[in-house]
Amino acid sequence: MSEGTFTVTVDGTAVGATWADESPETRRALADAFPLEGGATRWGDELYFRVPADVGAEDPRVAVEPGAIAYWPQGSALCLFWGPTPASTDSTPRAASPVNVVAHLDDIAPLSVLPSGAGATVRVADD
Repeated sequence: MSEGTFTVTVDGTAVGATWADESPETRRALADAFPLEGGATRWGDELYFRVPADVGAEDPRVAVEPGAIAYWPQGSALCLFWGPTPASTDSTPRAASPVNVVAHLDDIAPLSVLPSGAGATVRVADD
């Protein structure tokens, strides 16, 4: 299993990320599937894309911190959160349904400049 850090690349811009301890089984399943790559859909200040993992709920939550990277069991997708989504009632990012937080982005600024509604190609790989 991958340890420590990894890189998320969104439309050619690389951002560092650090694994979290909240969902170790989900983390293991995703790390075992690295590299992950796909065309992402933007939903407010969230990008998500399907990944080849099938993991159930593990310490699930709807509200997450800006910079959270989470697996969405209902959509078999990896989600990158950096601000409010259409489900948010304030500035806190909220998922459409419960997600398993697996990591945190080191810097959310590169995602904040994506045009509204823009899709992106996201690649996640070991450092």
